[in-house]
Amino acid sequence: ALSFLPMLLLAPVGGIIADRVNKRDVMVCLDFFTSALMLFYTLSFERLSLVPLLIAVLMLLYGIQGAYQPAVQASVPVLTAPENLMAGNGVINAVNSLAGVVGPVLGGVIFGFYGVKPILIISVICFFLSAVMEIFIHIPFEKRQKQGGIFTVAIGDMKESWSFVSRARPEILRVGLLLAVINMVFSALVIVGLPIVITRNLGFSLSAGNRLYGYAEGVLATGGLLGGLLSGVVGTKLRVSRGARLILLCTATLLPMGLVLLLPVNGMAAYLVIVCACFAMMIFSAIFSIEMITYVQKITPPTLTGKVMALLTCLVMLGSP
Repeated sequence: ALSFLPMLLLAPVGGIIADRVNKRDVMVCLDFFTSALMLFYTLSFERLSLVPLLIAVLMLLYGIQGAYQPAVQASVPVLTAPENLMAGNGVINAVNSLAGVVGPVLGGVIFGFYGVKPILIISVICFFLSAVMEIFIHIPFEKRQKQGGIFTVAIGDMKESWSFVSRARPEILRVGLLLAVINMVFSALVIVGLPIVITRNLGFSLSAGNRLYGYAEGVLATGGLLGGLLSGVVGTKLRVSRGARLILLCTATLLPMGLVLLLPVNGMAAYLVIVCACFAMMIFSAIFSIEMITYVQKITPPTLTGKVMALLTCLVMLGSP
């Protein structure tokens, strides 16, 4: 909970910066800072008290993430043609999902053989190389004139973005609230409910349950990856007005899960049904989220994209279980 607070607070700041500063420079600076932060943690985690150090580092990392994502999301509309916008968002979602599949597996293997220190060193190197590569990315940018001091500009920008989502395009605010509710319901099911059901309620031993939940996590991440890829393929055929069908399909995946828990079904059979249903849910929810984000990017002026996407991020995070 503590680590999420900076992400919540810094996302609006990141949105303002993304609309005022070259987005490439924002990403470069934040990646260099992350590399330095991981280097500090690598050198100090065996010398300082672990829990306070870990909380402080996590708070900083989540804060960086909160400031970083608006720059990424605001860059997509200026780097892709309107007809390719959904495909671009699909690629970003697919890469994130792929990292969710590969990262824990590689981390687990390295940790099992060599401990945590090599993982930290690899993190330092990866963030440093990422920052260096980003230096060579060209993202179109038009500098805006500042009127007043930093705080005056920040307050003015926030008022402008809030007026846009609440008056000019109120459907954006409704989309944000809808995504927050979906995040609250489905994330609670996946993050809180699923591990308990698999490890405690299906009759497996503790070690078997933990192993099967690990497999389930990989399947869920693969579903998000496939949803991202599919959104790029079928993006031109999707319409926001039909988004309710995707929510209905997500909801329909709950029915087989409920039935196998209600009826006297073998534990392994119940596990397979639940995992398959969650896999389908992740596909539909990924497509729906990408569709909504793409819609918001299309109707938002370039000078407001970072702030509006940051506002959406904050609303969605408020729904995290």
